[in-house]
Amino acid sequence: MININKIYEKPWILDFLEKKNIKEQYIKSAKFLVNWYFWKTDFKIRQPKKNRVWSFRINKQYRAFWIMDKNNNLLIFEINSHQNF
Repeated sequence: MININKIYEKPWILDFLEKKNIKEQYIKSAKFLVNWYFWKTDFKIRQPKKNRVWSFRINKQYRAFWIMDKNNNLLIFEINSHQNF
């Protein structure tokens, strides 16, 4: 099982979340991840798997993409519409 210590975002991510009015939904999904409720966020690895890029659902439209560092911290590097994925 994956142990998650902390979640870090790129600086522009929180501004984007506030602009789209989904910051509370993002925080709720992030709490689910830290508490191992992976099934509630549609947590999955993206293709190609060798890149080790993972994603989780924020709401029906948006998905957060992240990588894990060696200290089991998540780095959110992109929020994107996942309706086409």
